[in-house]
Amino acid sequence: MTFRATIAATILLAGTALAVAQTVVITPEQEVVVREYVKTNPVVVERPSNFELILGAVIPDIFKPGELAENTLPDKYQYVVIDGRTVLIDPKTHKVVHIMN
Repeated sequence: MTFRATIAATILLAGTALAVAQTVVITPEQEVVVREYVKTNPVVVERPSNFELILGAVIPDIFKPGELAENTLPDKYQYVVIDGRTVLIDPKTHKVVHIMN
């Protein structure tokens, strides 16, 4: 029984660490700044039918994301607008880290 509990805890912690690594916490004030920047510098892309927009998804190579200005957020992110939602992307991994509705 202890072995099962250990395995369960390990899986739970690994999943939690993965979820934390894939998301970015953005304050409401930062979100306003990002929205204003994206509004004046839109990079709208058509979502491929086989692409599911979820946190952690790797964006397709056909997307050409824009770069957020240096002073927009503390860390550097890319962005696109898909289906009317602003999507922040980690430029190193090309993973979706935040979705703004």
